[in-house]
Amino acid sequence: MSLVHWLEQAQSDVPPGDDWLSSNELVRQEGFRFLKRRSEWRMGRWTAKRAVAACLGMSDSDETLRTIEVRAAPDGAPEVILANKPSSVTISLSHRAGFALCAVSLSGGLLGCDLEVIEPRGDTFVSDYFTAGEQAQVSAATLDARSQIIALLWSGKESALKALRVGLRVDTRDLTVGFDQGLAQQEPTNWSPLHAVYHRDRVFHGWWSQSGILLRTLIVDPQPECLLRLDVAPRCILQNATN
Repeated sequence: MSLVHWLEQAQSDVPPGDDWLSSNELVRQEGFRFLKRRSEWRMGRWTAKRAVAACLGMSDSDETLRTIEVRAAPDGAPEVILANKPSSVTISLSHRAGFALCAVSLSGGLLGCDLEVIEPRGDTFVSDYFTAGEQAQVSAATLDARSQIIALLWSGKESALKALRVGLRVDTRDLTVGFDQGLAQQEPTNWSPLHAVYHRDRVFHGWWSQSGILLRTLIVDPQPECLLRLDVAPRCILQNATN
């Protein structure tokens, strides 16, 4: 069965120590001048390492997590290194507002995920980054739903461009995002389908979900049979269990 797993962690889930970081990552960490950027990087790496370990059935010890590294490929996309060797694990990472999201596939293909916050954005943002069809979706939305649909459209674009491994190096209007169902408020972690059309002929399928003002989107190609949330215990629980 083709599966895609996902894990979300908060900044408060990241341990204060560095024993779970590899020697290469310790060097990388020291290169961050600003605390905010360093904290976000640590949160992303912590989330990715725990997600990969859980998918591969590995232990959650610091010793094991040190053997899992996430390095940037030449095109900037994250790649998983296991015990200093390239792996076939595909991941995508995103962080926003004190949370990090990691999607994992063990069967290859294209994968992109994104976290976004619902917040006011002006008409200039919509006209600069959205296609005519997307602008029509925004115009048709109620005042209350306007910020939500703008955030979802933008997040869907981010996920699709990550899956294509091009990021924001291409015109965001080369992609048109649409939703297969309504945009009503959901229960946390429930996913609804979306799609993204690239250059009018290449269709990607994915999902979106919402928890409060935080949105998640996920684009996968080929479309998997199942999307599963990883169940990992907070580190404090793991530590207490060994005491």
